[in-house]
Amino acid sequence: MKFNRVWGLALALGIGAITGVGAQTEKVGAGTMYLAPKSGDKPPPVAPLRTEAMLKLAAPTNQWYSTLIFNPKPEALFAHPLTVKPTPAGLELALPVKQVVPTDFRETEIHYPHSDPLLISPLAFEPGPAKLARASDWAVEIAMDRGADQMQVITAHGSPYVYITLSRGDVRIKLPSSGERFANDADARVLALRIGGKSYAVFGPTGVRWEQVSPQEWVGRLPASKGYLSAAALPDDSLASLQLLTRHAYAFLQDTRVDWRFDPATSKVETTFTSKTRVMEGADNGPLLGLYPHQWFKNASVADKLGPAYDSIRGKIRLLAASQFKIERTYNGVLPHWPGIKEGAGATEVKDLLKIDLRKRRELIPVRENKDDWRVSAYWQGKGLTRATQLAAVAEQQGDINARDQLLALVRERMEWWFGGTGRSYFHYDKGLGTVVAYPDEFFAIAEMNDHHFWYGYWIRAAAELTLRDPAWGAKEQWGGMVDRLIADIAMPQRGRADFPFLRPFDAYSGFSMASGVGLYDFGNGQESTSEAINAWASIILWAEATGNRELRDLGIYLYTTEIDAVSHYWFDIHGQVFPPEYKNVEVSWVFGGRYAHKTWWTDEPRQTKGINLLPITSFSTYLGLDPAYVRRNVAALKPEVDNYNAIGKFPPNRPPKDIWQDIFAKYLALADPAAALAQWDRFGSVELGDTRTHTLHWMLSLQDMGTPDFTVTADTTLYSVFKRPDGQRTYLAYNAGKKPISVRFSNGTTLTAEPAALARLTAK
Repeated sequence: MKFNRVWGLALALGIGAITGVGAQTEKVGAGTMYLAPKSGDKPPPVAPLRTEAMLKLAAPTNQWYSTLIFNPKPEALFAHPLTVKPTPAGLELALPVKQVVPTDFRETEIHYPHSDPLLISPLAFEPGPAKLARASDWAVEIAMDRGADQMQVITAHGSPYVYITLSRGDVRIKLPSSGERFANDADARVLALRIGGKSYAVFGPTGVRWEQVSPQEWVGRLPASKGYLSAAALPDDSLASLQLLTRHAYAFLQDTRVDWRFDPATSKVETTFTSKTRVMEGADNGPLLGLYPHQWFKNASVADKLGPAYDSIRGKIRLLAASQFKIERTYNGVLPHWPGIKEGAGATEVKDLLKIDLRKRRELIPVRENKDDWRVSAYWQGKGLTRATQLAAVAEQQGDINARDQLLALVRERMEWWFGGTGRSYFHYDKGLGTVVAYPDEFFAIAEMNDHHFWYGYWIRAAAELTLRDPAWGAKEQWGGMVDRLIADIAMPQRGRADFPFLRPFDAYSGFSMASGVGLYDFGNGQESTSEAINAWASIILWAEATGNRELRDLGIYLYTTEIDAVSHYWFDIHGQVFPPEYKNVEVSWVFGGRYAHKTWWTDEPRQTKGINLLPITSFSTYLGLDPAYVRRNVAALKPEVDNYNAIGKFPPNRPPKDIWQDIFAKYLALADPAAALAQWDRFGSVELGDTRTHTLHWMLSLQDMGTPDFTVTADTTLYSVFKRPDGQRTYLAYNAGKKPISVRFSNGTTLTAEPAALARLTAK
């Protein structure tokens, strides 16, 4: 979740492009956006390693290739199945293989490092420093030019190839060890090599002559005006695979694009991946795309079209000879809150806890006490805002409107103070990168552009909760304009803008977000707290409903459903397609381009390691119950993991409470077994800093009453959920954010009417 290394180096949203302004501030409705940091505050980093054309656009931070734009010595790019790395000597290309790495805690990490690469370089000139020349949705072009001499490289997620063009001269291929050429008579253009158990091929133009200089070096003599080649790793050394890759090797990727469409009537999200190519010679055989498990698993549209597969950190990457493919996912709804607990001892206990939490309401949202107070970054403030709004919703549903109003007044006060920018806590728009950052900095959210979607998701959720109850507050001329800027920072749906990049943290091909902004790590970029990412996308859905923005709603639903699907594969491996048998844990908490592990940035303690991909557990979190058996298995693994950790005894100086985040695990278990969850929860035990005892109890009692989430039934509205008890009785919920009553139809034929600004409930078989 939090990266801790210092590094010195819309119109769906209803906003216009931010342009150069002479003043130090810009009024955004009732709020203030600072256009320069206040005295003593440091600006975000610069991203100079872009071509002139790319410098005119917002910088694509937080992507799998972002190391290119910040680092004069960039780390390897994990394109999958390949890794590529620009160096002063040329372009390194490798096919990573699995390494099982033991840890100090008797567990294992899985690594697929960039190692033993081929080195591809021009003979006629030295490559220049690598710069980002172009970025489409899952492919990038790297310029390694020096003066008039040009070397350009295209690499893409899922592609077995890199595509290289040279302005002049021949090409050198250096091998990491002695290689054996095979299939010499297959195609004169092709240099196929076995090297240390791996197979590679370099595809030159017609007329190329391959000359072996030494056991570890080859030279390709390129014909005049044909300065192009592609290079690939092969899934195996069979002639059939070599012929397949040869057939598509001359269709150079030029553009990649992802599009999404949400159908409210069926609650389906269709995602379309489209690539365009330039045929360098021969027939137009189209591209060869590598599909990740979340793209091919149970995808009937590609099932009979898939070719050979590569082993990778993401599981099997399967080849598809096509320029386009589609994925369909089901959106199972989100809700701002659940109904009240109206009867019995549970209702009394909720009422009692609410009184206690309400007395401490000023503590729910951290207030700045001094300049060194760690609690008041926008991250902790955002968690406090969500904590208070969730408690307010419980109070509202329990009929305590006075308590609700006190809590929402506190939320409004804190948000307006931050958005007003009159103190040391404020928001700054940085034109150089095209980003909104929040001061004070923490977890290098400014210095390294980390975690913006984690932070701002909490704020967007709180703003939506206020606006659902007071639409005037969320109007653009009031405070909604500031909220729209936060959304634009993490989820700009338009490409090629100067003010914000396209979907800053979201990797459209991998299907999940990335937290590190500048790309510091030798295992590529990645993410820890998927649950905070998903919270951000659900918050966008809620804000879009509160403000009547359908295009933004569809974007939020696309991001929400896609990341949930990717997390089920790459963090939880619910479908059994990713983790190898050597991996010992039920889930991972870190996922990078070439590594996954069971730890956090700040501790190896198991409760926090497991819980960081669960919190915050709110009405947005029903997706965590997609597989109840997995929930039980995951929770059951916690005790032996804690026992193992305690037995080894490598503890931090300040150990956390033994029951840290016990409320998170009780709420998580309630998605599979509410009774067991209530039995294990200690109402006097620790409480995670984004939650309250009242909300925790209300969550579990609600699931005990309604049943666990039922994902077999959908609805033709945005804000809905369905639950099912063991006896077959279902609870149907729908929230109407509009101004007129709506009739909601569920996919099993059940209907209910939802009044404006209200939660409707129906209980039926």
